[in-house]
Amino acid sequence: MSDSARIVFAGTPEFAAQHLQALLDSQHKVVSVYTQPDRPAGRGQKLVASPVKQLALAHDIPVLQPQNLRTEEAQATLAEFKADLMVVVAYGLILPQAILDTPRLGCINSHASLLPRWRGAAPIQRAIEAGDAETGVTVMQMEAGLDTGPMLLKVATPIAASDTGGSLHDRLASMGPPAVLETVAQLLAGTAQPVIQQNELATYAHKLSKGCAFIDWQQPAQVIERAVRAFHPWPISHTLLGETSIKVHAAQVVEQQGTPGSILQVSREGLLVACGQDALLITQMQLPNAKALAFADIYNGRADLFTLGQVLGA
Repeated sequence: MSDSARIVFAGTPEFAAQHLQALLDSQHKVVSVYTQPDRPAGRGQKLVASPVKQLALAHDIPVLQPQNLRTEEAQATLAEFKADLMVVVAYGLILPQAILDTPRLGCINSHASLLPRWRGAAPIQRAIEAGDAETGVTVMQMEAGLDTGPMLLKVATPIAASDTGGSLHDRLASMGPPAVLETVAQLLAGTAQPVIQQNELATYAHKLSKGCAFIDWQQPAQVIERAVRAFHPWPISHTLLGETSIKVHAAQVVEQQGTPGSILQVSREGLLVACGQDALLITQMQLPNAKALAFADIYNGRADLFTLGQVLGA
């Protein structure tokens, strides 16, 4: 049995690109790459290639960007690559059974959670938001359901009290590629030991939106503080100061009570806001059309914006 495989890779964001880079650096041969169609981005709304596409083109690998993989033509195209395995990481398209059955060893997926917890689109952020003690990466054999396939390998990491969606993303993006390479080696050697997921333990990681990051000051401060970290660097927790939307980039819990949403203190230490339980000291904030700043810097220039007793989010 050869220790190298012909691999088709499917993925889209930076998290996936790091997995692709590891495969390119390995003894395996990446014969083609699938990624989402180019999307408009930035103020000019120009079409931008995904990080995975950019990396593939830099290595002269054929790139395919179908709207879906349900057509006979798409399935025939995949078959032409005569792949041993398809590696899927944050691709963003559902793979029909015909696609899953095409590579000799099927399709595997690197998912950023300890399955069956946090199946779905935003497992990194939802784990922080929920206050989970740990998370990780699960490499699974794919089947038709959403992140339901047998688990081939798991690697775990504690979630630190300082972790943000960004810091945890970067850590998991470095843990996933070695796990995938080890899984590929096991599949080629015939030593992989699939473990069926316990569906009754499954939770679903709903897709992120700007709306889900709007702060509900009736919630306990501890819950809001976790959300602030979870939704950084996107979609960024935010609230209203009068009719002005302000973004909260960093905060900490303070044991103090008051009417939820009301400003209890304005100082260079931060903006102290009462919550449903305890209070939140906002230490980094972003005003409209400005960059994120330490609250001390905002206080020095715009302390007049904030008055004691004023209610945020109303």
